Amino acid sequence: MKILITGGAGFIGSHLCEFYIKQGMEVWCIDNLLTGNEKNISPFLKDPNFHFLKEDITKFDFSKISVNFDIIFHLSSPASPPDYFNFPIETLWVNSIGTEVCLKLTQKYNAKFLFSSTSEVYGDPLVSPQKEDYWGNVNSIGLRSVYDEGKRYGEAITMAYHRKFNLNTHLIRIFNTYGPNMRLNDGRVIPNFIYQSLTSQPFTIYGDGKQTRSFCYIDDLIAGITKLIQTDYNLPVNLGNPDEFTILELAEKLKSILKKEIPIKFLPPIPDDPRKRKPDISLAKKLLKWEPGISLQDGLQKTIESLKIQMEAK
Repeated sequence: MKILITGGAGFIGSHLCEFYIKQGMEVWCIDNLLTGNEKNISPFLKDPNFHFLKEDITKFDFSKISVNFDIIFHLSSPASPPDYFNFPIETLWVNSIGTEVCLKLTQKYNAKFLFSSTSEVYGDPLVSPQKEDYWGNVNSIGLRSVYDEGKRYGEAITMAYHRKFNLNTHLIRIFNTYGPNMRLNDGRVIPNFIYQSLTSQPFTIYGDGKQTRSFCYIDDLIAGITKLIQTDYNLPVNLGNPDEFTILELAEKLKSILKKEIPIKFLPPIPDDPRKRKPDISLAKKLLKWEPGISLQDGLQKTIESLKIQMEAK
């Protein structure tokens, strides 16, 4: 089986590459390394079943490789606020043009397709927890709109291709995910806090710290993704951990694990930063028999050890 993973050198993409390589599949990874890192896939580069293309999915001519893909995962996109603030046009392109490139390949090869959407399509939600039938509360012209609306468009064009051409498409809405292979300068709260703790800096919290997030460990997310691609379900599915924590609670939990007293520095809130983020995963439980199994405590310990090694290797 031949599998294409766009954004395969990124955080989630590299773990998905690893999963399918271990399954003995032939994996093609395409990534322009805008926010991905070749170190994430370096363990696979000598594997004859792994192929890396340092290319931009929005521009690459796939006729050059002539591979009949069975499954296409479109994970390419800046995903943290600092990244999509720095690369706003690229974020919109990869979720619009890039998604259509993948859908045309899906149509050509009669493949399965999965678009990685995000909980950000719910914006700053007026309901909690968020179910898949909630349409969201999104500022369509705000700073975050390049990501929020890019993903909403990606969902829309995926459904349009599904309805018009009867393609076997899948949509996942990923809630906050963390684990090994995150960048130290990722900009998201868990790697930020860990990096700050390891470099004797205060934790930086944007706003009052009472905003909530739900943190899913990467292994749990990969299990959900790989289960969903085996189904015929085409509508969006939330994948995330329903355990909800304030950012202040996360800071206290990390202090406890690290056994360090770390000061907190409060900074102005990020524009349109959601106040609540908690997935309703009833659908994933019913459809996939899936729910997260790794606690925040255990996942943070694994992530801390990984980022320590990453720091020592620099």
